[in-house]
Amino acid sequence: MILKGSQRTGASALSDHLMNDRDNDHVTVLELRGFVADDLHSALSEAYAISKATRCKQFLFSLSLNPPIDHVATDEELLEAANRAEQKLDLDGQPRAVVIHEKKGRRHAHVVWSRIDVETMTAINLPHYKLKMRDLSRDLFLEHDWNLPDGLKTYGQKDPLNFSLSEWQQAQRIGVDAREMKQLFQAAWAQSDDLTSLKNALSDKGLYLAKGDRRGVVALDIQGHVYALAKWTGIRTKEVKARLGDAHDLQSVDETKASLHAMTSQQMRKFISDAKELHSHERRPLQTEKLALVAHHRAEREMLFDKQKERWQREVKDRLSQLNGGIRGIWDRITGARSTVLRQNEREALACVRRDQMQRDRLVVAQLKERRTLQKRFERLKVKQTQERRILARDVSSILNQKLSLNKSSQVASTHSREHQRGALRKRGFSLG
Repeated sequence: MILKGSQRTGASALSDHLMNDRDNDHVTVLELRGFVADDLHSALSEAYAISKATRCKQFLFSLSLNPPIDHVATDEELLEAANRAEQKLDLDGQPRAVVIHEKKGRRHAHVVWSRIDVETMTAINLPHYKLKMRDLSRDLFLEHDWNLPDGLKTYGQKDPLNFSLSEWQQAQRIGVDAREMKQLFQAAWAQSDDLTSLKNALSDKGLYLAKGDRRGVVALDIQGHVYALAKWTGIRTKEVKARLGDAHDLQSVDETKASLHAMTSQQMRKFISDAKELHSHERRPLQTEKLALVAHHRAEREMLFDKQKERWQREVKDRLSQLNGGIRGIWDRITGARSTVLRQNEREALACVRRDQMQRDRLVVAQLKERRTLQKRFERLKVKQTQERRILARDVSSILNQKLSLNKSSQVASTHSREHQRGALRKRGFSLG
């Protein structure tokens, strides 16, 4: 499974993110170890309070564990991976929390450790943790006979379509898919070799270059949203400047926004608005179905948990009834019969724990299968809507380019007309300075 970790602060924000059941179908706190508190928010706040006695700012280490898309990881597999990561990082025995998220038919986990050693009141150093997690991730893929991702095959080649949190948040705010936009920018960059060719490649997709204030060259879409070119192409700013130059001929962002607004008719803006509304309307039934399915799955899990709890209480009572009391109980202690019964009870209790875990795992697998079936319908709709957005962007771009050509032709004609008039006046003996 893919392991990605980081040293961090912000106990409250991290707790909110991990316990977010709005964006996740299911959130399960699988383990809280080494904390006095019995809930995640209080546990991470406890780690923060201890860190105040040290000079450490990034007192937490957070690790995400992402199995392959076609594999449903069990609690045992996720805990085993967490334990191995803990050993690699030299965080053995440190307070930790393990939280499982399920969304879009997939299951992954987050593990958070406190870095503060309470005996020495110092932060545990984590040298080369990225390399260690990369190697462990590769080992896990090979041991489970999973297909290695390209990044693990080549050791270090990062997927250029992986986007940062800020890029994802910007895409969420303006209602586009971040991966789709990044593909678009990277394709345009790959097929261009200078400012003019890049400008043409992007304009075909409904994006227009402008001169940014601090971010060099930027692009704007038809609605005026700004995209930093270096960030969305994944190319370093120096390389962008080397290929495009200083871009003095480009309009500023404000000028470009004004030009786009002036050239975009009310009808075209209505087309864009109608397309957004249509896509939102098409997604609504699936969203409703998803909410109902998630609610049903949560109810099933709660029912199973309650039944297992009742059964566990009955079984504990039955096992305790095997132990004699009074004089017979004293005799059992003397003869060793009580020890035999206790060992038998322990074996039965362990078997019951494993049985209950297997039942929960089977339910999770069955529910994820249902959720993945629904998710495939989401993906098909997404592909359809992406194609429609590209067609709309191409059509709007074509109209804008036609208007630009007409404006330029009009300006040239006006210039020629003025020059003709000036020439006629000179012939008549007028001095024009």
